[in-house]
Parts: sequence; C-alpha cells; structure tokens
Amino acid sequence: MSISMLCIKDLQRFVHKNFCVLVLYGSASFSEIFSYTACRHLSQMMFAIIFFHSSEYILAVGIHGRSNVTLTSLLISKNYLLAMILSFLEYFLEIILCPSLKEYWWVSQTGLAMVVVGEIIRKLAIITAGRCFTHRIKIYHEDHHKLVTHGVYSFVRHPGYSGFLVWAVGTQIMLCNPFSTIAFAVVVWHFFAERIPYEEYFLRQFFGHEYEEYANQVPSGVPFVK
Repeated sequence: MSISMLCIKDLQRFVHKNFCVLVLYGSASFSEIFSYTACRHLSQMMFAIIFFHSSEYILAVGIHGRSNVTLTSLLISKNYLLAMILSFLEYFLEIILCPSLKEYWWVSQTGLAMVVVGEIIRKLAIITAGRCFTHRIKIYHEDHHKLVTHGVYSFVRHPGYSGFLVWAVGTQIMLCNPFSTIAFAVVVWHFFAERIPYEEYFLRQFFGHEYEEYANQVPSGVPFVK
C-alpha cells in the first residue's frame, strides 16, 4: 500500500473518530450540521464532482474510442482524493465550530457560478480540439494532431487548464471554505505553471513558427503564466 493511500485512510479514521467529539463541544448541533444550508452545499459539491469526472470520461470515450481510453481519463489521482477529503474535513469543522461562516449565500452562489463557467470552458476546449485533446501530454507528433486556434482557443491557449482552475477554486468558494480556496488556487496554479512550459516545449517542436506566432498573440489562460 502506498504512502498516499495510507495518509487517506489515516485521515478517514481521524474524521470518524473525532467527528462526534467536535459536535459535542462545538457550537453547532446535528440539526444545524444537516441543515438546509449544509445539504444544499454538499449536494451541489457532490453533483459537481460526479458530473465533471463522468463527463470527462464519456467525452474521452466518444472522441478517442473505448479501446484508447483508460480510467486515468476520470482524472482522479491519490493527491486529488486527499485534497477533496481535506476540503470536506474543513467544511465539517467550520460548520460545527462556526456555522455562520457557511451562511454567506452570495459567496456560495459566486462559487457555483464559477463551477458552471469552468465546466463550460473545459468542455468547450475538449469538444473544439476533438482528437487533439488528450489527458496526457503528447511527446510524439501524430498525423491527426493539428494546432487548434479557433473557437475558445482563439481567446486562450490552454482553455482546458483555465476551465479546471476556475472549476476547482469555484468548488471551494461554493462551500465557503476559506483555507481550501487558497490551497486549491495555489496548488492548481503551481501545477499548471510547471506543466504549461513542458507541454509547450513539445508544441513548439511540432508546429515551430506557427505555434510561436500563436503564443505571442494569445495568452496562456492561466494567470501569470506566459
């Protein structure tokens, strides 16, 4: 068993062991924890997660064919699971200790809007690129791999990354999770800040001057990443 899986299991045991203690000494009762606010937040979060990952997989199968798609297209890694568990842990801790923090509906609705916008941007990126969109960086050029510069790609070079960044941060704003909002923004941004130069190295190898000209005219789509 890997270290990441052990961490997840330890975290799950910690939540289960200490949840009742937190309720007993916190400022919220069980009725407040499972109030309309909590049920709405958590149901929206679960729907957002399920829809995002299932639609990623369905589109991958539809575009590339079942034989060319693995479960990695669900984009669920051990680090991702750990981050989501931590975000749910923060939510429960805060709704127990400070339930009023979760009642800022304008904040939650802003997050929900970001989730929807991020989802739309990413799915438009996948559909527009078609077979050129893959979940793994291409390091070898294939005949069907073309440089896509129309549609949403005319506004940003990496709309799939832009959409995921907006979606991921939006999920935590939707839950009114201040710490996870900052953590998700920093971690996801850092991931793309390292990934984009690596991916664009190969894109320049594939498309040469054509990509250079495109990159000079269109922003990356991730803040502060050229």
